[in-house]
Amino acid sequence: MNCQICGTPLHPGAMFCGECGSSVQATAASRRRPDPRPSDTSVVERLVPVTTGIISVAVDSVPVPEEPAADDAAPLSDADSTTSPRFSLQFSTGEKVTVFGTGLIGRRPLGAPGERFDHLVQIADRSLSVSKTHVEFGEHEGTLWVADRFSGNGTIVRHLDGTAVRCEPGRRYLVPRGSHVELAEQSFVVS
Repeated sequence: MNCQICGTPLHPGAMFCGECGSSVQATAASRRRPDPRPSDTSVVERLVPVTTGIISVAVDSVPVPEEPAADDAAPLSDADSTTSPRFSLQFSTGEKVTVFGTGLIGRRPLGAPGERFDHLVQIADRSLSVSKTHVEFGEHEGTLWVADRFSGNGTIVRHLDGTAVRCEPGRRYLVPRGSHVELAEQSFVVS
């Protein structure tokens, strides 16, 4: 019998594939009903080439519309103002990323089918303490929020006043500028 995920020959009585780690029972169930979600063993296109630095960043951003010519310019009302605030994320390794809108942060961030994000921020974490898709972020009324995406080692938000909050997976937490977000052994400061 071969693994249904990676095709590696399996030993009789094997519970897990020695190559990709998938469960033999799960692969037998997938023959009956395939799972449409990507798994940890899904092969995806590399976001960025591997670098020698601690953090490598891949940003897929939405193009910013060009300013209209002075002749075409009309006064903007509050309703016309659709620009998102920009946030600078200063990582513990010294890398700095400017983001807006929505995004994911992790070792190999990947949204679920049908999800769209403005940014995918990839962290090269050799200790593997950061999950593949660790946190989701977005903006609410000019403040950045983060939501733990059911990561293995959790997420902690440390505010300027010294309070710390362990993020409950799936719940959004506001992160005011100057706050510190810990992703297992990595972290970043929002400014």
